[in-house]
Amino acid sequence: MSSLEAKVPQNPPLKTQKLVLGAQIGLRIMTIALTLAATWVVLTSRQSTKVFGVPVEARYSYSSTLKFFAFANAIVCVLSILSLLLVFFLCHQGSNPAKFYYLFLHDLSMTSLVLAGSAAATAEGYIGRYGNTHSGWMPICEYVGKFCNKMTTSVILSYLSFACLLMLTILSASKS
Repeated sequence: MSSLEAKVPQNPPLKTQKLVLGAQIGLRIMTIALTLAATWVVLTSRQSTKVFGVPVEARYSYSSTLKFFAFANAIVCVLSILSLLLVFFLCHQGSNPAKFYYLFLHDLSMTSLVLAGSAAATAEGYIGRYGNTHSGWMPICEYVGKFCNKMTTSVILSYLSFACLLMLTILSASKS
């Protein structure tokens, strides 16, 4: 009988549960703020200039990659708000590991979505900043530097939200 009790995990102390709950709430709020800021920066970024006498305008909506990036961050922001509400609901019902498994799946999918959007925007930003001589693509950031700098800021914010979501995924996995 004593060997069975040793194998069954005991409930962690209340202080540990409160610490994990506080970390989850804080990380979710950080994720919401970072993805909201990244989305806002992308959606409001535009620049007009003339290149060799031809008017050129840079906007996120001209690129399917940047559209995906913006909407991925917006979706993660909205679903992170819903998950924050779910954490409040779950903490009032006790710590049943089966319920936290769904939160783990949610966190894992949000982590994947924000990473996919960030990676896509990073690849396009690299081509925009440095070009690709093999394909004949010239760098454009020297002409629309303000736009490129805002996109860089947005990608950095998105990668920071990825870090928060990765920590949330680890916390949710340990809780479930």
